[in-house]
Amino acid sequence: MTVLLGEKNRFAAEVGEWEHSLRRVDLWAAGQWLTCDDNMAFVGQFRSDVLDTVAWLRSGGGSPMPFDDLSPEATHRRLMQRSGADDETEEEYEFRSQFRVLSWGPTTDNLTAYLFRDTDRLVLTVQFWREEHLVRHPDHAGRVIVAEVPAEEFVGILEGLAVVLDASHDLGRP
Repeated sequence: MTVLLGEKNRFAAEVGEWEHSLRRVDLWAAGQWLTCDDNMAFVGQFRSDVLDTVAWLRSGGGSPMPFDDLSPEATHRRLMQRSGADDETEEEYEFRSQFRVLSWGPTTDNLTAYLFRDTDRLVLTVQFWREEHLVRHPDHAGRVIVAEVPAEEFVGILEGLAVVLDASHDLGRP
């Protein structure tokens, strides 16, 4: 049985079949399939990371876009400029980290994603970074995906995802 939470053209999570101790979890933002490189999630770790994001957002987490004069795409690119640079300072890393989201283990480690809060609305920016992915999908090279979602909708999708994953354990799955 497959469960779809949300709308793929904004943000969605689709939970599908089991394979050993892993379960298929597909994430979508602005119509783009995000987990196209690895959609098999280790349920315990993935669910825990999703719930950490829910708690962070429920407690008011998420900062406004840091550069008022830039679009979400340009803001994402600016945050990425010094990412991983040999001379990147701890302050630069910490600044950028306050916007990081979707850091949910191997299922999402093919992405760099940032989240910006504008009162009751969230702006999510996502970029694929793996060389293997970009070779297979050259149209993704340099592309920043932008999804705007009401905060309550996004949190509701994540809470629903955690419930579906939790229910799967109750059914005697690994």
